Amino acid sequence: METRSVQLLFLGSGTSTGVPMIGCECGTCRSSDPRDSRTRSSVLFRWHDGPALRQVLVDTSTDLRFQALRESLSRIDAVLFTHSHADHVHGLDELRSFNFIQKTAIPCYGNAETLEKIKTRFDYIFDQRVFEGGGLPRLTLHPIEDDFELFGMKITVLPVWHGPARVFGYRIGPIAYITDCSEIPEETMRKVRGSRVLVVGATQRKPHPTHFSLNQAIEAVRASGAPKGFITHINHDLKHDEISAELPPGMAMAHDGLLLEEGL
Repeated sequence: METRSVQLLFLGSGTSTGVPMIGCECGTCRSSDPRDSRTRSSVLFRWHDGPALRQVLVDTSTDLRFQALRESLSRIDAVLFTHSHADHVHGLDELRSFNFIQKTAIPCYGNAETLEKIKTRFDYIFDQRVFEGGGLPRLTLHPIEDDFELFGMKITVLPVWHGPARVFGYRIGPIAYITDCSEIPEETMRKVRGSRVLVVGATQRKPHPTHFSLNQAIEAVRASGAPKGFITHINHDLKHDEISAELPPGMAMAHDGLLLEEGL
């Protein structure tokens, strides 16, 4: 990795059920193509902060333990949360293992509503009056509403609509990442423009009340002006090789384990 570049590693590219989906015998769920095997959506940003290589996780997906083992991850410097839905936060307890290695608390960032829901759902971590046996993750929660700096890099907050819920995407350097989304406000699109890569969620072909369809995601990439676009948060309706053949130039399907790198 070049010292002045940003990497994006797709830990997971699937929707809330994952692919294959339990009990499904469709062509995608039975596919032998490893790119059709999708754990729940999450990514890892990497960049150098002086001599230190920083690794910042976006969301603690339900599959975090498996993803970390698959990618040989042994350090997480911080976590950025997009929102509080189960597939994006229910791997939170897995951060304990990184605490054991790092021997420090891990800072976690997200909007106030997301962090409050996390505190309620995982009260055994944050409420000293609740006792459960076993080790506890050591985490610090930092509510954010606007852009901020983290390890020498500007973190651009990208508010979007996920049905009626206001959730976050993030832009770091030339890479913008927006997963669960049904509308990108123009104010947010202005913050996305200038990115060289836009990653955006598209759950399926047909319209969905809280997620972009494939065509809507394609239009979002076009509207952003980003020369590269990647589709993530994909369910079993979208088979990797079939959709890849249909996508416009410059666009591709993400898959678990895919690594992107862009210079600053």
